[in-house]
Amino acid sequence: MVILTAKYKVFMKVKLIECPRDAMQGLANFINTDTKVNYLNTLLKVGFDTLDCGSFVNPKIIPQMADTAEVLNRLNMTQTKLSVIVANVRGAQSAIQFDEITYLGFPFSISETFQKRNTNTTIEESLETVESIIELCHKHKKKFIAYLSMGFGNPYNELWNEEIVSTWIKKLKERGANYFSLSDTVGVSNPETIAKLITHITHEFPKLNFGCHFHTRPNDWEEKIEAAYNAGCNRFDGALKGFGGCPMANDELVGNMPTEKLVNYFESHNVKLGLDKEKFNEALILANKVFS
Repeated sequence: MVILTAKYKVFMKVKLIECPRDAMQGLANFINTDTKVNYLNTLLKVGFDTLDCGSFVNPKIIPQMADTAEVLNRLNMTQTKLSVIVANVRGAQSAIQFDEITYLGFPFSISETFQKRNTNTTIEESLETVESIIELCHKHKKKFIAYLSMGFGNPYNELWNEEIVSTWIKKLKERGANYFSLSDTVGVSNPETIAKLITHITHEFPKLNFGCHFHTRPNDWEEKIEAAYNAGCNRFDGALKGFGGCPMANDELVGNMPTEKLVNYFESHNVKLGLDKEKFNEALILANKVFS
């Protein structure tokens, strides 16, 4: 599989991560468990690398994910791996009980303001939490993903640059983190910042695994994919139809990267994704019903 840059060609495989958890979690109306199970089982047949399927967090904070354990018990596993979000050690202890789960993701913000709002802890306190979760992952043969919230900037007038991102990646790496997802939490990234950041960190940390979790408006999705891909990113998160996203963006047009846009982009660049197109189209139709 080939990407073209101005100077050279790079061969790499693209991995797509479908994120129904992110699409569902902010909805006010509870999606019944049967509907979730049916939708996730359909997505499992498509051929995505990973399905971000739920979270083990306080149900009072995110009631939509209160049935994650029941949903997991009813999934028909395929080659697609499962990922869940945890916000503390208690959530991680619940998640590791499920053999079906491969990845435990933690929302680690490089914005002090957002970390406090999101997990009610400081960044330094979150580092301690991460260390404990990684230890659990190692003992139970799980993989840890650090979601770097506000990874491309934030709306709080806090200092942001590539070196700050690198500093936190280094600290997480020292605690055992190998997988990172750069999260464009409020959709502020642009091609220049995307290219500079990914180029910077992939050169500084060549043995780590980086992906991108973009939030985007309808008119700027392609430039974000292209900038990340050409800079060397081969792992992309998306949600069918672009449902979900961060409510803190304060922009109703900012949602998750639409998975169908990712698929169209890579297919137009002759990248074979190995998806079952019939099942993919079936999932697209079902998504409209699930999120209606």
